[in-house]
Amino acid sequence: MDLLLQAHALATAALAGLVWVVQLAVYPAFRTVGPTPQWPAYHRAHSSAMVRLTALPWLVQGGCLAVLLVRQPSPLLILTGALAATTVAVTVLLSVPLHARLGQAYDDATAVRLIRTNWLRTVAWTAGAVCAAVLAGS
Repeated sequence: MDLLLQAHALATAALAGLVWVVQLAVYPAFRTVGPTPQWPAYHRAHSSAMVRLTALPWLVQGGCLAVLLVRQPSPLLILTGALAATTVAVTVLLSVPLHARLGQAYDDATAVRLIRTNWLRTVAWTAGAVCAAVLAGS
């Protein structure tokens, strides 16, 4: 069980660190690059890189959480699961549609909305990383 908690904590911490970089550096840079002729290629490269960077840790986070929740549910683990579910919901319901719009053409209002709504994922992954660290240390 300790290995699952540690793997979950590591994956969640990696995702939290990545979302902070995206929030403070990558998404604001969207507003510098767009609208330029380079925008479509820049956005495609960003989207492709993000899939490569997030797929494995997100899979590890979700898989470990699922097993842990079945084996030993606790209030803190349930909170951690709710925070992880929040990142999925925000990604699917807000981030992906906003990226789809930006992939068609740069629009500053859409970029600003992406930056603002990404704070939800940033807070959820950060809080989830704190919970995961507590769980792994207990």
